[in-house]
Amino acid sequence: MPDTVLGIDTSCYTTSAALVSGGRIINSQRRLLEVDVGERGLRQSEGVFRHMRALPELLEELLGNAYDERISAVCASSRPRPEDDSYMPVFMVGASFARSIGACLGVPVYYTSHQQGHVRAALVDTDMPAGKFLALHLSGGTTQLLLVNENLDIRTLGGTNDLNAGQLVDRTGVYMGLRFPCGPELEKLALCGKSASLIPVSQSGDTCSFSGAENKIKQLLAGGCDKCDVAAEVYSFLARTIARMISRAVSDIGVKHVLLAGGVASSGLLRRLLPLRLNKLASDVALHWARSELSGDNACGCALIGEEMFMRGKYGDNN
Repeated sequence: MPDTVLGIDTSCYTTSAALVSGGRIINSQRRLLEVDVGERGLRQSEGVFRHMRALPELLEELLGNAYDERISAVCASSRPRPEDDSYMPVFMVGASFARSIGACLGVPVYYTSHQQGHVRAALVDTDMPAGKFLALHLSGGTTQLLLVNENLDIRTLGGTNDLNAGQLVDRTGVYMGLRFPCGPELEKLALCGKSASLIPVSQSGDTCSFSGAENKIKQLLAGGCDKCDVAAEVYSFLARTIARMISRAVSDIGVKHVLLAGGVASSGLLRRLLPLRLNKLASDVALHWARSELSGDNACGCALIGEEMFMRGKYGDNN
């Protein structure tokens, strides 16, 4: 019976679990945490409570048809990023469940970061060559430009100094009365609108800012600008900002391969606009996009990381 690894991730807005074996995703389950209409997110205490309610049922569904699988290790995200001071209470839910499951089964337990899980999941089915590469982690909680080395050793090069890309998308949608998370509905509106690049890019070196864009969006909506056109402006702004960040990093670091990860990277419109912007900047860049279903928060990357640790013979917390 082949070894199978269970991965768990409890992010700010998604409860997820996955099983992998032999580098292949066997099953994956996830649930979005419900956010009340008009709200822009969840308090951490509420997120913890909702993960605690959702995770048992989700694991029952995941493991209910896994009678032929032998779980040999468990891996969970225990913090947002691989940094010493990185912490969010919601990740303790998944980490605690992983520790308990590992103790019951007598198998090793590994911990990784939410960001590393995103990057690892995004690599599935890409043609990324061996060696270091650049990554853009674009989500509601992170907008960071990363240099990724062997074994997912991540160094942050730059990113936003205020709002994240996903926050800008969601706040725009909430201003329009859309339901949180607003990305899918806002993108539908954007596809019906036109952009005139009315939102200026704010960037200095490897750092960008989105708060000015939020203020401009408020002005456009208050001035009666069509919602579809405002939505199109948001995605145009994101594409222009991200393209400039990528172009500068590729030139400075000398690495042309760039991985796009995170929920915002699942946008079909952004995937169409970004290459066009990079072409205008004459940047020699090879973009690698995560599979859409693996762009958003998921536990697949955690499970794959856990399997790689297990195969390397690394000791887990229960050994």
